[in-house]
Amino acid sequence: MPTAMRSKGFIALALLPALLLFLIFVIIPVFWSAYYGFFSWKGFGDAKFIGLDNYKEMFRDPIFWRALRNNLILVVSSIVGQVPVALVLAIVLFKNSLFSRFVRSAVFMPMVLSTVVVGLIWGYIYHPQFGVANHVLDLLGLHSWTRAWLSDPKVNMLAISIPINWANIGPYLVIFVAALQNISPEIHDAAKIDGSAGWNKLIHVTLPIIWGTVVVTIVLCISGSLKAFDHVIVMTGGGPARSTELLATYMYNSTFSVYRYGYGSAVSTMIMIVSAVLIALNYLATRRKSS
Repeated sequence: MPTAMRSKGFIALALLPALLLFLIFVIIPVFWSAYYGFFSWKGFGDAKFIGLDNYKEMFRDPIFWRALRNNLILVVSSIVGQVPVALVLAIVLFKNSLFSRFVRSAVFMPMVLSTVVVGLIWGYIYHPQFGVANHVLDLLGLHSWTRAWLSDPKVNMLAISIPINWANIGPYLVIFVAALQNISPEIHDAAKIDGSAGWNKLIHVTLPIIWGTVVVTIVLCISGSLKAFDHVIVMTGGGPARSTELLATYMYNSTFSVYRYGYGSAVSTMIMIVSAVLIALNYLATRRKSS
């Protein structure tokens, strides 16, 4: 018992610096921001308490609802476009060969690039006059499909979601490869003896074992999509006519452009609430399979 207590004490002591940093730079600012959401404050001078007025104004603003809708589109796009693709690639590239390591590095490379660089690259790809996307469609004889991808409200959110998904598949690929490598070889041998292979093995053996990892990656997709900012700011700035506005860009434009830090704090608090609700729904939806 004394040895166990000393071990637990050492672990707690080792974690203490990281916990203190997390408390100072994450937890306290979160509550501080939520506190200022009840005030009218320009970032300097005295803050005037206005109760729920910031939230009432937010809910009456159609731009907020448009930003929320766009973020939900991005959440669905990220879950559908990142998790399954990363899982399939992880299964295909599971073996630790030279080719697999090369492809993994290539898929992970966009994550290493600056989001500003990614936004600029895809901005040029989507350019209506000399962009690669329209040029390829012209070569394929699909001229009727060409368009101003980032200016057309019918497709601009889809156009934005593609580079975001492209840039974020890499980390999930690494996570899934690690999860697959942690499956005991005896399980694969038992499945082979039972005649389970291919799709049947994936559904009934592999996925149940790594289901907890799948749930975590979906949570990361949700949180990452709700704080998406850089790509949109670089490619569209939230336009045209704020058709690509996201909650993060809405918060930025409502805070720093007009010096309404109290209102911006309320928006940031709402982003956290939406994120918590979606993550809770994800756990409820996946609880039966993970249990």
